[in-house]
Amino acid sequence: MSSQPNLRRLIPEVDSTVAVASGKGGVGKSTVAANLAVALAGAGSKVGLMDADVYGPSIPKIMGVSQQPEVTAENRIVPPERDGIKLISMGYFLPQGEAVIWRGPMLHKMVQDFLGLVDWGPLDYLVIDLPPGTGDIQLSLCQTVPLTGAVIVSTPQDLALEVASKAIAMFKKLQTPVLGLVENMSYYHCPHCGERDDIFGHGGAESAARELGFPFLGAIPLSPLIRERSDRGEPLQSGEETPSSKAFADIARAVTEQVAIVNSNRRPGLSIET
Repeated sequence: MSSQPNLRRLIPEVDSTVAVASGKGGVGKSTVAANLAVALAGAGSKVGLMDADVYGPSIPKIMGVSQQPEVTAENRIVPPERDGIKLISMGYFLPQGEAVIWRGPMLHKMVQDFLGLVDWGPLDYLVIDLPPGTGDIQLSLCQTVPLTGAVIVSTPQDLALEVASKAIAMFKKLQTPVLGLVENMSYYHCPHCGERDDIFGHGGAESAARELGFPFLGAIPLSPLIRERSDRGEPLQSGEETPSSKAFADIARAVTEQVAIVNSNRRPGLSIET
């Protein structure tokens, strides 16, 4: 443990940091992170979106922003924006098709640079899209900056929920509050007839949240609209009259409520050291 105090100075103007995590890949974590950020911004908040998924950075594609960030003479990174949301991702710095093969110290430095060198400015929320699993980046992030809390994304299947519980256990060990669970691909909503079908089962994440003692933040349908919009780089917008947009708006409200609870329970002047 070092004596370096108050690591909040890396992001002094950011009020709340929300990590979006999953126990495994393929559950739509990055899609949830991007659309959660858009929903928070649509509700009037100042939002940043940090893509910490080094091995599979997908935020630039989902958000439809491909230009490289500018770097100032003071070596500060000016993040590109979409709908007022400030963005940063390794995807902006890698040649097309190139893979990242890094060890822990390099991953730790990336986390510090994305937090400390990016000109985030005043933000109500910094949403952080984590890699799947429980690895070096999760550890580095929790040791580098005081996270307000983590949102765990899962699908209804028992296996996915079992793996998600490991991510929850990791955050508990790192003393990071779990804001709640989101069930993605919760049901299929037919865009033609309006009927729904519980393809992968339904309600598993809600039951797991209840058993584990965490809030259930909401359910997102398995919708062709989400896939199509993500592929085109057009995240869902607040106010759209679709089940998917309404689901993200509801989840954003639930996250806001949980963040307020966590912040109110923290002692004034509390700093985090590593």
